[in-house]
Amino acid sequence: MVEISDSLCSLFTAKIKKEDGTFVIEIPPSEIKHGALTVDETYRIALLDSSSEAESTSPQSPRHPASQGSTSHDSSGPPVDEGEVRDVTIETVGDQGDGIAKVERGYVVIVPGAQPGDEPTVEIEQVQENVAFASIVDSDPRAL
Repeated sequence: MVEISDSLCSLFTAKIKKEDGTFVIEIPPSEIKHGALTVDETYRIALLDSSSEAESTSPQSPRHPASQGSTSHDSSGPPVDEGEVRDVTIETVGDQGDGIAKVERGYVVIVPGAQPGDEPTVEIEQVQENVAFASIVDSDPRAL
């Protein structure tokens, strides 16, 4: 499993391009627009092997709602379960416009339709080794 730092500013997919003898990773304009990244700042970049995408195209395992009690998670596996309902805080927006929240150990939860600052209640729908996808089941009452 990839450990994701609590200092994660942005998460997106990009190709490495060769331009004039150097290699370039293009930052999606939405990362600047939504304030996840700032022009003329220096950032540490982590690269993940794209072969991990093959896992995301495999069939979903059946959904099992989390038990009502506290869920015990192996420290080496994802800290969330499919069907689990929890409150999250959206920290930034990804390149596809989806909200990004981080939970235990910096694990990333992608929430379509959420914006930075939102604190929705979500249901975890799909869990992968380094990211989960969730849907909003109860919006943040402070959101407009």
